Amino acid sequence: MNRFKKILRSKIVIFLAVLSVFTYLNNSSLLTQQRKDAPLLLAHRGLAQTFTMEGITNETCTAERIYVPDHPYLENTIPSMEAAFQAGADIVEFDIKPTKDGQFAVFHDWTLDCRTNVKGVTKDYTMTELKNLDIGYGYTADHGQTYPFRGHGIGLMPSLDEVLSYFPEQSFLIHIKSNDPNEGEMLAQFLSALPQNRLNQLTIYGGDEPIASLKENLPTIQAMSKSTMKSCLLPYIAAGWAGYVPPACKNTELHIPEKIAPWLWGWPDRFINRMDKSGTPVIVVGGNGSDFSSGFDTADDITRLPKNFTGGIWTNRIDRIAPLYLKR
Repeated sequence: MNRFKKILRSKIVIFLAVLSVFTYLNNSSLLTQQRKDAPLLLAHRGLAQTFTMEGITNETCTAERIYVPDHPYLENTIPSMEAAFQAGADIVEFDIKPTKDGQFAVFHDWTLDCRTNVKGVTKDYTMTELKNLDIGYGYTADHGQTYPFRGHGIGLMPSLDEVLSYFPEQSFLIHIKSNDPNEGEMLAQFLSALPQNRLNQLTIYGGDEPIASLKENLPTIQAMSKSTMKSCLLPYIAAGWAGYVPPACKNTELHIPEKIAPWLWGWPDRFINRMDKSGTPVIVVGGNGSDFSSGFDTADDITRLPKNFTGGIWTNRIDRIAPLYLKR
């Protein structure tokens, strides 16, 4: 009996050793196809005014806490997007909100109160009325002593149609800023008029319900929500060590917090290669995922990424980050 136990124990040790070696070899980036591409640079809201993230919540008026401006651009405007692409962005992210006359305005906040010179929400106004607002009205870097953009934001809130028409060849990540399924259906109706080659340049993300509604009405669009990410990543964490990529990981997008990324099987190169084969871009955001506005905005931030990283990088300061890669 003792001899049998020793043999069994020995076989278990050998099995675990072989499994460990297999897991390592199957997930080591050192032994995978080396990625030589430059990283994908994603400019969050174009080239925007940045602000301190300390104590921020969903209700925080970020326009009231900006740093002293060192460029003239306001988030989610055509000039800011143009500046971002000219600086070297591969993709620009922007937010959309519905209007009173059934269009989508490109605007971030839940209400108009923080940034503009009126109260309410975009749905209270037509797109023409929103064009008359001053979207630079509420920005201040000195607790309201001065408002450097007041009077300069009139007419700068674009519609979704304007943005896509102005940039017919560029790629965008579009944020449905709600959890209303009707907005997903409304966006699907708008996008369905576009040719497939244009749809291939767009990715949509947002609340679980509008994204589910969007995918139901427009199955070919690349889309992401917290639900789709969980459906992909939880099975991958369970079985990705064997090289398994869940079906839910196909034709979506993954926004991976930098502090969680190293725990994914095959991170970075093998994981990114696996997702590439599934048609799914991988974008790394700053922090632990508690705030997806956090990005890589300085040269020091970039040092936190793996050496020669080739995935997507989320940044709020494309003007500072792109030159670091254009020099290489």
